[in-house]
Amino acid sequence: MAFPSCFGFIPARYASSRFPGKPLAEIMGKPMFWHVWHRASRCRALTSVHLCTDDARIMEAASRLGVPCLLTRTDHANGSSRVFEAAAALRVPDDAVVVNIQGDEPALESAMLDALLAPFAADEVAASTLACPMDRDEALLPDRVKVVRDTVGNALYFSRSPIPFERTAGEASPYLLHVGIYAYRMRVLAAYTKLPPSPLEVMESLEQLRFLENGIPMRVAVTDHRSHGVDRPEDIERILPLMAKNT
Repeated sequence: MAFPSCFGFIPARYASSRFPGKPLAEIMGKPMFWHVWHRASRCRALTSVHLCTDDARIMEAASRLGVPCLLTRTDHANGSSRVFEAAAALRVPDDAVVVNIQGDEPALESAMLDALLAPFAADEVAASTLACPMDRDEALLPDRVKVVRDTVGNALYFSRSPIPFERTAGEASPYLLHVGIYAYRMRVLAAYTKLPPSPLEVMESLEQLRFLENGIPMRVAVTDHRSHGVDRPEDIERILPLMAKNT
């Protein structure tokens, strides 16, 4: 089977308790969403990259900058649901791959998307995400999501707790940091959006656990690239040197 067509979507919600209007935050003369879109568009595997938002202000800014954008509902519980609405509006085929690209990752590297999509060369892969090595001290932080994998690379579990537990510490850290970028077959994403929130998903506040609790395998590709998201206004200053090096 030929490699599937892949379509990128960047959910850009205006409301944020820690950083209202975050997608419009100016970085190096452009709004944050533009940087994410520009960098994602460098991935040759993607047929197209669209912004999907719930706010007319973001829609207008995207139009001025020539960024393809779709207006979506305001009541989505998470980015995956918003991305599905946008993909359905574009009539993405069932066997195509839909990529959910975080809208607060202006330092995104296209190599991360290449690694995310590579597993779909195998017909049996339904969904994928990324992880990268992390040290032991960072693994103790609950806002750093950890993942453990089986022998073929599928996720066994995601947690805010440090997993696996090291009964005897080895020389190298065993921890993998989850990088929150996702890709899924369109039919798999459609099935996901019809499922109710799962118990572990609610407990850990991690939407990807809904896949695992419902028996949908998620391949975890390991990359050396780190996630550098913007959660608060002060994070912008922190990532500027990184963006300057990788323009």
